[in-house]
Amino acid sequence: MSKEFNPHSFAIYAKDHVPLPPKDAEVLTTACDYCTIACGYKVYRWPVGREGGARAAENAFKMDFPFTGVQRPWASPSQHNVVRYKGKPHHVLVIPDFEATVVNRGGDHSVRGGTLAQKCYNPENRTSERLLYPMIRVRGTLMPVSWELATEAMADISKYILEKYGEHAWGIKMYSYQYFENTYAITKLGMTSVGTPAIAPHDKPSNTNDATGLDDAGLDSFAASYEDWGMAEVCFFSGVDPYETKTTLFTEWIMGGANPNKTLIFVTPHKTMGVAYGEKNGGLWLPIIPGTDALLHNAIARIVIEKGWQDQQFIDQWIANSWEVDAGYGRGTRNTGWQWRTTWGNWQSDWPDYQKFILSRDEHKLENAARITGLRAEDILRCAELIAKPRADGSRPKTSFMLEKGNYWSNNYLNTTSLSALALMCGAGNRPGRVISRGGGHQRGMMGAGGGSGWLNPEKYPGRRKKSFNLDRWVIDGKLRFAWAFGTTWYPAMMASQEIADAVFRMTRGNPHQVANLDRAAIFETFKRRVDSGGMVLVDSDIYPVEPLGTQHADIVLPAATWGEEDFSRCNSERRLRLYAKFYDAPGEARPDWWAVQKFAQKMGFTGYDWKSSNDVFEEAARFGRNGVLNYHPLVVKAKEQGVKGHELLRSYGTTGIQTPIRVREGRLVGTPRLHDPANNWGEIEGPEVQRQWLYAFNTHSGKAILLKSPWNFPGWIQFYEAVKPRREKGEIWVTNGRINETWQSGFDDLRKPYLAQRWPYPFIIVHPKDAAPKGIESGDFVQVFNDTVYVQTGQPQGVLDADLNFNNLMKDGHIKTTTGQFVAVAIVSDEIREGVAMANFNYPAAPANSVCHAVPDPVTNNYRYKLGRGVLTKVGESPYKHSFTSMTLKPRPII
Repeated sequence: MSKEFNPHSFAIYAKDHVPLPPKDAEVLTTACDYCTIACGYKVYRWPVGREGGARAAENAFKMDFPFTGVQRPWASPSQHNVVRYKGKPHHVLVIPDFEATVVNRGGDHSVRGGTLAQKCYNPENRTSERLLYPMIRVRGTLMPVSWELATEAMADISKYILEKYGEHAWGIKMYSYQYFENTYAITKLGMTSVGTPAIAPHDKPSNTNDATGLDDAGLDSFAASYEDWGMAEVCFFSGVDPYETKTTLFTEWIMGGANPNKTLIFVTPHKTMGVAYGEKNGGLWLPIIPGTDALLHNAIARIVIEKGWQDQQFIDQWIANSWEVDAGYGRGTRNTGWQWRTTWGNWQSDWPDYQKFILSRDEHKLENAARITGLRAEDILRCAELIAKPRADGSRPKTSFMLEKGNYWSNNYLNTTSLSALALMCGAGNRPGRVISRGGGHQRGMMGAGGGSGWLNPEKYPGRRKKSFNLDRWVIDGKLRFAWAFGTTWYPAMMASQEIADAVFRMTRGNPHQVANLDRAAIFETFKRRVDSGGMVLVDSDIYPVEPLGTQHADIVLPAATWGEEDFSRCNSERRLRLYAKFYDAPGEARPDWWAVQKFAQKMGFTGYDWKSSNDVFEEAARFGRNGVLNYHPLVVKAKEQGVKGHELLRSYGTTGIQTPIRVREGRLVGTPRLHDPANNWGEIEGPEVQRQWLYAFNTHSGKAILLKSPWNFPGWIQFYEAVKPRREKGEIWVTNGRINETWQSGFDDLRKPYLAQRWPYPFIIVHPKDAAPKGIESGDFVQVFNDTVYVQTGQPQGVLDADLNFNNLMKDGHIKTTTGQFVAVAIVSDEIREGVAMANFNYPAAPANSVCHAVPDPVTNNYRYKLGRGVLTKVGESPYKHSFTSMTLKPRPII
């Protein structure tokens, strides 16, 4: 093999020119399909065979070319493609909106969004790998079939399974972000028509909230606007570098905004580009040991209390007292996870009780917290000063707090409760420039249809209280008979990835009953014999073949239409709603998922699935979001008043959109910049608006936020943590995982874009030099990561006593089994990562880093601890990238 050989990309070289759009080119608006920021974009479309001229009067940009200096608009080869529109070839340019006044003002954008045009289907490049027609697997090979036969086969076996095995045996694994029209249709099918509890989003094993500690404190996870980050003076980033994952938020609002001279504090074991920028500009990097964030937060809180730096005026006005903490509970059964967590005083406290908790624990003392977190005591003290210490004139720093997956996916409940309490005592939560919010991962595209059957879960919280349904465990235990996956890799994204993949294989391809021909009756009989023998039928809806879910395991594969191929809508992480316009034909027989759901539902005999367009779904779904933060129902009502479609009214808002929840004032639609802000209390409301207290106060019965305790030695946490810590005698280190700026998610688009495929053709793992040297590992080497003890929770334990769901009792009662996990990646040896920690590429299907992580959820929230993997690193040889200068850089990331 040549050292220049690249096994993961074609020999494609980037173009060096771009045609200019003629002055009569059509112009449409959309937003980026990738990260949660959702920059606004314009699409220029015109027929192939025509081009605009270099003079301003001859092109749609109305500018002379070439130009010198900084001038917009401008288009690169990565922003151009040729697509089919109404069956004929058309040029498209997809460029950031240079006229934008919100989000990406003036056309700012990330490298991900800058290559959006390359994701459009073009049979002359690697997007030709798109799924083009429905397929059924016959004797191991996927064969093209009609939509009629595919959905009939699905309906035939689904009716049989539901009648014989019940709704528990029929499940859905779905994205939670891929547009309101799709998520509403999918949840209507699963939660309402089928009524199954076996439904889970793409990033969790069950249908739970991410940052549960924020919820219980009364904080919405997406309360902030981007302007708030611009107004802040100090930003505390927990488990996140917004530059790498929310690039425009960082470059436009954190580096800029109303106050560009911010102090940035990063709590993460990995020094990325944003961290390096923050350090250089007077900020602080706290390279924490994974999982110990709660102790850091509490140690900082202790310093603040001892120094008297808390925002007492805010506390007196906005923090619940002992009576207000218990307000609204009554005497009924506390039969939800939220009520179980917050009823018995284990977590909730008022200000006096919270101070007592913080000051009474030895582990909160500075020297003890420094030892456990692996941080320098002087850095913890400096952090407390930066976020809370008043100035000489008595004014306080405007500090905002952001958390993301490094926080809540390592110690879910304790990390989020402790951060919310620390931030609240510093006066953050409901004021401009002083906010508490998630940074966000995906965009906010979930619009649930209600219904829900979570109460059918056989697993219970202590006291036999309702608990969210763990779909992964149900599959591993062999209880599912039919699964429909929508737009997700599923196994690589979940814990103990290879354990789930093995279970699915056993129940699908490993089952002796395989389809031998395309006769409908024969397909049904084969599927019937399979499910009766303990097997499962698997359907995968996606845009590309998914390894191994669709390529190896699925019985039926359905081609989906995606961004640019249908009119869709959703919000970004500041709840800004926009239309993502259709501008070209979906390839082959690909259809949007709402259409596929409708087709199947009609075959099942379900009613209420007679949509003619995505707008019909959009308008129907609006009624189900009226009580939530993504409420756009007033827009649909206004559209009907004006005699236009809801999508068309939204289209008129362009890339500016409107922030939800949408409200009405003097007959006009008005957006909501931030939640919990007292300025949102307008008194009387108009028209279809729903007035909710969380608009102008916190989301609790009293409207005041609740301080939550987070004891480090809580058995539900500390027993698990002690079990999963790296065993030094075996040579193990922590193996966490994360994202980087240049790629998005599993690389489903990026591996097919020439520039990005060349940049990252293979998954990486970043290793500290002191961890690499003893193993003889150098940058560019292939490295195996192996964990010989991966814990997997099994069965459906019934919680009676609080201790029943703690790790040691689950182990004793036979609800924990052990397996192994491994993956191979290319090493990047650099001191940008903390010693004793390695960071692997997130969710790369061919190298599932989550295979070395433990499938044992937080017993309080039922969420996995994704960031707490471990393993032994072993060099297995040199990769072709070690000595190459044409692909895959091995340089450190903290370059500014």
